[in-house]
Amino acid sequence: MHPAPSVILFSTLSGMGFGLLAWLGIAQPAVFGTTAFGYYFLAYALAVGGLLASTFHLGNAKNAIKAFSQWKTSWLSREAWISVLALIVMGLYASGEIFLNTSYVLLGYLGAALSLTTVFTTSMIYAQLKTVPRWNHPTTTLLFLLYAVSGGALLSGHATLAAVLLLLTGAVQLFSWGMADGRFAARGSTIETATGLGFMGKVRQFEPPHTGTNYLLHEMVYVVGRKHARTLRVLAIVAGSIVPALLIATWRTSLVVLALAAVVHLLGLLAQRWLFFAEAEHVVGLYYDKR
Repeated sequence: MHPAPSVILFSTLSGMGFGLLAWLGIAQPAVFGTTAFGYYFLAYALAVGGLLASTFHLGNAKNAIKAFSQWKTSWLSREAWISVLALIVMGLYASGEIFLNTSYVLLGYLGAALSLTTVFTTSMIYAQLKTVPRWNHPTTTLLFLLYAVSGGALLSGHATLAAVLLLLTGAVQLFSWGMADGRFAARGSTIETATGLGFMGKVRQFEPPHTGTNYLLHEMVYVVGRKHARTLRVLAIVAGSIVPALLIATWRTSLVVLALAAVVHLLGLLAQRWLFFAEAEHVVGLYYDKR
């Protein structure tokens, strides 16, 4: 599928932001006053910035409000509602810590749960799509949650725990790639099943269905070279998991080391998310003989 920059930024930044909010919600770390303001400013900048970035993928940004109208059937709509609830609850919790030097424990735990639920709903936008076999698997949701929790741990200063979580995330990512690479073929979908002409024998495309491009070709039929995919996979694992963990393990934990580890991790995560979309094969590509 087309790796749109807006969607890549949305899923990357919002995940880290809500992951940090989840850690703050359970008082890890327990911060107050100006220190709390700094943490919450970073978390909200990432979470809200990511959500706003997603609107640039719309033909008309004003249509974003319509995302709230289909909560009974749409994971996108559920994400919209739960993300707003999470931001409101965590905003109230943050106000107590910043202005009143008070931590409302139950409110924090509720906000943390809503923050992780937001990440879950984001993952389900993709994981529930049977038309994209690579995404239609539990590891999609697991990885979204792991990236959020590990990135949040890194930003919240839990260095040792972050290193362990980052390495675990990298291991799950490798497993997911190995499993997902064969899922499209395993589904048994072919150009014969796509056109419904399999009863006549082997099908091949004589001419394209139309002379120009269209929305489906632009959004759903993106092809990434294997060489580039391998390179980006190495970058995603090395920068997203290994290097940040080594930085934490090698040098004494400090704000500078954690900041550098977070930047490197973000670069690796951006590579992973680009591949997440670019490698996703939609079955509609079979109709155009693109798979």
